[in-house]
Amino acid sequence: MNVTATSPAGLVRAGAAHAAALAAIHAAAFAGPHRWSPDEFAALLCQPGVLALLDPAGGLVLARVAADEAEVLTLAVAPPVRRAGRARGLLCAAEQAAAGAGATTMFLEVAADNAPARALYGAAGYRQVGARPGYYPGGGDALVLARRLSPAAAAGG
Repeated sequence: MNVTATSPAGLVRAGAAHAAALAAIHAAAFAGPHRWSPDEFAALLCQPGVLALLDPAGGLVLARVAADEAEVLTLAVAPPVRRAGRARGLLCAAEQAAAGAGATTMFLEVAADNAPARALYGAAGYRQVGARPGYYPGGGDALVLARRLSPAAAAGG
């Protein structure tokens, strides 16, 4: 994936060396079994087409591009820095990177009961295209959302 080391928004392209920082943000953002370990982040970051962007203030997005499709694997913002547009900025940066790598559609799963995340994704133009009953540990349902990416998205438009 072709992404500069630091994005215009001050986001840092994260690699395996950032796995502990990514896991710490993820643990702060998610309660219960949804937390990912540093080893899980490190393993994902070694896979082809995977991109991680780190907001040093306490946010992250991890995405994967395969052919003309991309998927947000996780998006997390630590509670003390929420409600400041960080999640939207991270999502937008992931969309730009994915479009720049040739993706035309971005997918993601979101917990059906996560109203704040669903509002964020809806405002960003994501629409439900499917559902995954019992997707999360503990049996929580996920909604599959998607958004078409325009070539202009690669340039931040």
